[in-house]
Amino acid sequence: MGGVTRSQRTNLLGAVSLVAALGGLAFGLPALNHALPADRPVPTDRPYEIGGGVSVVPPPGARIDVTETRPADDSGTVLFRLGPVRYLVSVQPFDGTLDTAAARLRQRITGTSGYQVTGTELTVATVSGLAGVQGGYSGPGRGGRYAVFVADGRTIEVTVSGDDLYLGRTLPAIDASTGTLRYTPEQAG
Repeated sequence: MGGVTRSQRTNLLGAVSLVAALGGLAFGLPALNHALPADRPVPTDRPYEIGGGVSVVPPPGARIDVTETRPADDSGTVLFRLGPVRYLVSVQPFDGTLDTAAARLRQRITGTSGYQVTGTELTVATVSGLAGVQGGYSGPGRGGRYAVFVADGRTIEVTVSGDDLYLGRTLPAIDASTGTLRYTPEQAG
């Protein structure tokens, strides 16, 4: 058997460098991603654009979870966190009535194992005039509230969840925030 040629050494060095770079990407990027916090501060003194022409003023003390937030031209989702309480607003294209949208959201909630809708549904309206309905739900160790609005071919769904102690403390601020939901047709995609 012959010795290793200079060309083979160069190829080996290149292959080892490539494997090291791929290993760095495969293990380094997830480690870096894990080290960065998922939530970031968000200004609570002005509207946050969710998508599809819909905006909301976040409640005081809210932080935005960037792993669950997806703004887009004709739809969008934003997840605010207030301590352990999740406040999710989702905007999607929708061709139906408010009753259909509410039934669809209730079905998604009760489709989760152990979750049930509680109490009666109430009619609500935002400061900008969006009409909707809201209700409550519960699940294992958690309580929640939902609201749904329909505007110009879009459904705006709000779900709030957390353990009862924290949820009770944050609901007034979240209700006030939900009241600031606004649909602006000229900003819709």
